[in-house]
Amino acid sequence: MAESAYVAGLAIQNPEVLDAPRHSALVRITHWIHTLSFFALVVSGIGILLAHPRFYWGETGAVGTPSLFDLPLPFLVTTPTYVGPSSWGRNLHFLSAWICVLNGLLYAISGLLSQHFRKNLLPARSDLSGRSISGIVSDHLRLKRPSEEESLTYNVLQRLAYITVVFLLFPLMIWTGLAMSPSITSVFPILVTALHGQQSARTIHFFIANFLVLFLLVHIAMVCLAGFTKRVRAMITGRSVARKEPV
Repeated sequence: MAESAYVAGLAIQNPEVLDAPRHSALVRITHWIHTLSFFALVVSGIGILLAHPRFYWGETGAVGTPSLFDLPLPFLVTTPTYVGPSSWGRNLHFLSAWICVLNGLLYAISGLLSQHFRKNLLPARSDLSGRSISGIVSDHLRLKRPSEEESLTYNVLQRLAYITVVFLLFPLMIWTGLAMSPSITSVFPILVTALHGQQSARTIHFFIANFLVLFLLVHIAMVCLAGFTKRVRAMITGRSVARKEPV
């Protein structure tokens, strides 16, 4: 009601203001659930990482064995007098992961049935030209703010990024996460053998997590560039307030 009154007030003051549908209720709800669960996954993942900041390739790896690479971080392990972050991190990570997976499945199934991905995220063939992509990259590098009309849709880089995250990175994240679970791999050993071992799955999991965090940082930067208040309002109310561009 408050948002409708706000838009109506703008329309009375300036008839050039548009109130356009932007996000469905399901997209908005799953977006915010995903935001909270992803934040919990990052925090708990850091806690787990600090318990053993070394990575290996293959089935096994431990202190005293050759590592693939080491992170310059201290080992914060649980002792009789100190409860390390891995203790609470694993429980929070496990809970957040299942919330994230179930929420993601709901979003993916709904997006496929409603053709949300085809209509809003699948780039047109003409948008995949080198000139189109280079122009958008140039705009981003110059921090050029998109026009009101452009802000109502996704450009080709955004579409490619979202498609990659939804259909490649998150499925790989789920796969590698399951491959590190002995209870899961005892039933479905192909999950871990296809990745050459649990330590390989952990290493791949780590790199995908970094890509997702990088995507999140770029996403937040682009939201700020396009207009933080308007974008967040649209993700809360489902509608986008914009001013018509002069002809």
